[in-house]
Amino acid sequence: MNTVVSTIVIAGALLLMLASLIVAVRDRPMGMVLLVGFALLEVAVLVQAGFVIVAVSGGQGPDEKATLFGYLIGEALIPPAGVFLGLAERSRWGPAILVVAGFAVAVMNARLLQIWQGVA
Repeated sequence: MNTVVSTIVIAGALLLMLASLIVAVRDRPMGMVLLVGFALLEVAVLVQAGFVIVAVSGGQGPDEKATLFGYLIGEALIPPAGVFLGLAERSRWGPAILVVAGFAVAVMNARLLQIWQGVA
């Protein structure tokens, strides 16, 4: 697993979480900046998933593949689901959903990195 991509995903998710929090506190609906940011986050998550799939097919990775792929799939589903719900809710709670989504992606990615490195 590429730790550089993982670091980019975690930093990007936390940055988007902070930006979403600012928008939510200002009582504004989700704008184009957050939409583009979460789209870029999804691209980074999919790139990381590609690296993991290639590495696992080459024989690398942890013994417990089900947990690894569970985290990969879950992490890839969170940004689109968060954006969908954020667009559906046009009050301050739309960006608040994105705060949770950004935090969840960062935590899941950190856990994915721990699973890859064999940390219990």
